Amino acid sequence: MKTIIVNYAELYYLKISFQSLPDKYSGKFVQLSHNDNEYLVFAPKEFAKYHSNILEHFSKEMNLVGNYDTQNKRYDILEPEWYILGGGKFEIDRIKKELKLYDDSMAYGRFNDKGLKERLQNTEEFYGYTILIE
Repeated sequence: MKTIIVNYAELYYLKISFQSLPDKYSGKFVQLSHNDNEYLVFAPKEFAKYHSNILEHFSKEMNLVGNYDTQNKRYDILEPEWYILGGGKFEIDRIKKELKLYDDSMAYGRFNDKGLKERLQNTEEFYGYTILIE
């Protein structure tokens, strides 16, 4: 399984709010799978208030069909072989090279952390980082 990182930090900080990328930032993330790929989609707290907002943006970016439930609390991808595994919160410290994952998503449950630390350390984005999972 290949782990693919999607991080909306650059989109938000550089292109939407016209700031530099901060050394430290935090937010929420969702974990998905599609065929043999695992996706971890990170979004700064200023970009997405809810996990469902992250999924909606990701779906539109990937041209995937999806929609909100009747209470607008959950956004589901309606394409075959796409599975939402869960979500949580994160903190990134780019100077210390540290990524902390914790908590869960009220809409999707907790992310699957089995083997996640090792998979993240093998990605280009988090190579050399200390990965903390609570």
